[in-house]
Amino acid sequence: MAKTFNGAWLRPQWILCLGLLAATLEFTTFPARAGNCPGNPDALGTSRTLVVDPREHPRIGTMQYPETLPLRDHEVVLTFDDGPLPPHSLQVLDILARECVKATFFTIGRMAHDYPQDLRRVLAAGHSIGTHSQNHPLSMNRMPIERVRQEIDDGIASAAAALGDPAAVAPFMRIPGLLRAKGVEDYLASKGIQVWSADFPADDWRHISADRVYQLAISRIEAKGKGILLLHDIQARTVAALPRILRTLKERGYRIVHVVPATPNLPKTPTEPQDWRLHPTPETVAISHWPKVPSFSFANIGTLPAPAISDSDLHDGQLVLLPEAFDRSRRFVRGAVPLPEEPLWPRQSAVVAGAATDTFPVPAQNVFAIQEKSAVPLNAVVPLPRHVTQTAEPSDGVDEIAHLISIDASAAKRTIPGSAPVTQPGFH
Repeated sequence: MAKTFNGAWLRPQWILCLGLLAATLEFTTFPARAGNCPGNPDALGTSRTLVVDPREHPRIGTMQYPETLPLRDHEVVLTFDDGPLPPHSLQVLDILARECVKATFFTIGRMAHDYPQDLRRVLAAGHSIGTHSQNHPLSMNRMPIERVRQEIDDGIASAAAALGDPAAVAPFMRIPGLLRAKGVEDYLASKGIQVWSADFPADDWRHISADRVYQLAISRIEAKGKGILLLHDIQARTVAALPRILRTLKERGYRIVHVVPATPNLPKTPTEPQDWRLHPTPETVAISHWPKVPSFSFANIGTLPAPAISDSDLHDGQLVLLPEAFDRSRRFVRGAVPLPEEPLWPRQSAVVAGAATDTFPVPAQNVFAIQEKSAVPLNAVVPLPRHVTQTAEPSDGVDEIAHLISIDASAAKRTIPGSAPVTQPGFH
């Protein structure tokens, strides 16, 4: 047993557990909640940190894949592509810092090489950094696999060089233009890199206003209720729309989640397989069955009661006339089709019950029986081929001759399934 600083004795197992806990806390980034945001007690904040294992779920984002991040209702993950690019990327960082919000940035290798100090600032602010290829080609779905590998590997190498630490680059990648291809996805999966699509974009790469970026972001988030938002930190319209987006998310009860990769010292967040579906299938699913064939039972009585005229919806046995729907004295406009003098329907007519019997005989059971071998002749009109010799002159320019042929149904021979049918005599 070991003695602690206050004189208490601890078992060696407890000392080992405390050591592991301290190591875990060292690598854990605690979310900045709204109440803990310096200078902004009403900030949106980051509600929690989600730790994922890229190898278990290699492709996420319902814009292209069945799975997405295991988020709860009203949780949003912010992502930014194409940076860093001053001054817009730095302005985005300032906006996120004021709200104590953490995000994931997908950097282009060439941009990381040109502005390494700005990428290091992204890392220093506590955000996750993934990659977005080396040169952002919009043809990775058509590239030879050798060029695809070079784009991916060079992008990772440039980001690692800019940060000065390869471990600082998260194994996350977003394919440029979301132009996915199986070869690209397979290569990334072989390297343990998770492909990030998105659940909703804000279309901020298009030539639209900042107000439109805001409207698209909020409306699409509201439509799905949770998910990954795709933005670009190199656009001035994104910088203008971002503060309003964050304020609206705060007002409507949304929470921001920060995503980091699992490491040997930082285990993944426990989840269930259905958590990775945007809208999981309910446990109880209705199953439809074919209707059963009813079994008919015939009554033993010999007669059925006949319906009385009073059972119908009539008044004193008379049909009710509808009022005149049209004014026949009105003159018609020239060219209009006049209505007939006498209406074709409805007409006044009397319904008399007559001397009908009070009962009808019950149909016999054998009426419903179907005989196995029926000799009822079936009449069909069969068009003869053009090359059959005609026995009569064609009339009115008709090219084909049709004869009425009586086919005896009982003479038709049954064929075994898969066998060739017997050719009718006289036909080819």
